Amino acid sequence: MWFLVHEWALSESIVSYIEESYRGKKILEISIGLGELQNIDEEILVFSIKELFKLRKLGDPKISVKRIPTKLRCRSCKYTWSPNLSEIPEELIEVFHFVPEAIHSYLRCPRCGSRDYEILSGRGVYIEKVVFE
Repeated sequence: MWFLVHEWALSESIVSYIEESYRGKKILEISIGLGELQNIDEEILVFSIKELFKLRKLGDPKISVKRIPTKLRCRSCKYTWSPNLSEIPEELIEVFHFVPEAIHSYLRCPRCGSRDYEILSGRGVYIEKVVFE
């Protein structure tokens, strides 16, 4: 249930931003980037955006979603890798959903074992492109 509430809140933010930024323009297409670590339900997010567009009488844009894979780089040995998040227990994925930086508590660099790494990609939800008339 918390997924639905979270996705709906994100959708409201996205739609409000587009409504304000493109006032008076017909929105034809929206491209959204979803960081893998955020663990956002893509289907619910798209449904929520479409419903909010209908409720606000803003049209029916095509919505595409691009998943941004997680990429990490060790600060100790400089190794860059993409963890296989499907191997991580669901309860931890839920933690990453709210606090992506918590990944440091659960994963180590596969080369040197350090927990000192940076998240290069895979965080956040953002609007990549808006096409309008």
